[in-house]
Amino acid sequence: MKAPQYWFDGSRPPLHARALARVYGAASRMRRRLLRTRKVDRPVLVIGNLIAGGSGKTPLTIAVVERLRAAGWTPGVASRGYGRDDARNPRWVEPVTDPVLAGDEPVLIAARTGAKVRVDADRVAAAVALIRAGCDIVVCDDGLQHYRLQRDVEIEVIDGKRRYGNGLLIPAGPMREPAARSARCDFRVLNVGSAGDIEAAFGEWPMRLATGQALPLLGGRALPLSRFSGQRVHAVAGIGDPERFFDTLRSHGIAVVPHAFADHHRYTPEDLRFGSDLPVLMTEKDAVKCMRFAGERHFSVPVYGELPEAFWIALLDRLAKLR
Repeated sequence: MKAPQYWFDGSRPPLHARALARVYGAASRMRRRLLRTRKVDRPVLVIGNLIAGGSGKTPLTIAVVERLRAAGWTPGVASRGYGRDDARNPRWVEPVTDPVLAGDEPVLIAARTGAKVRVDADRVAAAVALIRAGCDIVVCDDGLQHYRLQRDVEIEVIDGKRRYGNGLLIPAGPMREPAARSARCDFRVLNVGSAGDIEAAFGEWPMRLATGQALPLLGGRALPLSRFSGQRVHAVAGIGDPERFFDTLRSHGIAVVPHAFADHHRYTPEDLRFGSDLPVLMTEKDAVKCMRFAGERHFSVPVYGELPEAFWIALLDRLAKLR
């Protein structure tokens, strides 16, 4: 679903949206009061955001898993697996798992990290399964609003361009929870994108999304993005903010023919038939759903979340006390 313009352009939301936002807020508060939480016997680290849509959670989740492993932890990732057909059944996710059954982001995380990934609508059950499989810390991808599982550390990811939009609750605005909820998070990470020209506020850790390669979907040697500089390419993005991906390619001197799809779009071969023989560059999240019908001119552009070393020191120090 495409976000309404009034979420981010400053225009006034319609009356019915504002009325529904009040109902949504009241229902959320009631749910929080009635919900029983459960603690598992290993540390739980939750990564999420306060707005609907993407903000950079997946690159941060991948970076956190890799840094935890380097520090001697055995992390496992729990995810709901948004948009998957098999939502009622829990599943272990492998790099070759069909995204239709597991969700695009869990498959991407499994492929990039090699960590154990469990998708389950019940986050508590997913955490227990990961612990039984030998994980000594559970990382919840997009789990900030899933309160039934108690957490030890919360990381909020903020989109540096859009931030909180108009600051109103769904559907009048993009907020899943009021902005005041941010103060209860242990860490606030600001996604500044690839250019890194967005300033982080006090108490925010900047995360830059680094990229520089294009990987052929059919396999083979990675190409530097500079290989496409000065050329026209079809750019495909089915993420929360497609323009961020298009701007990244433009920053490398690439002439972009943009093709924006809804977040978590389920691709068919027809979606990639553009009537010209230009290279097709897409995000990793889109690439995992296009492998079955990829051609030799289809490329994935991976991104890597880079944060200040002081952030990692602070995070690992917090987790060491839990260990």
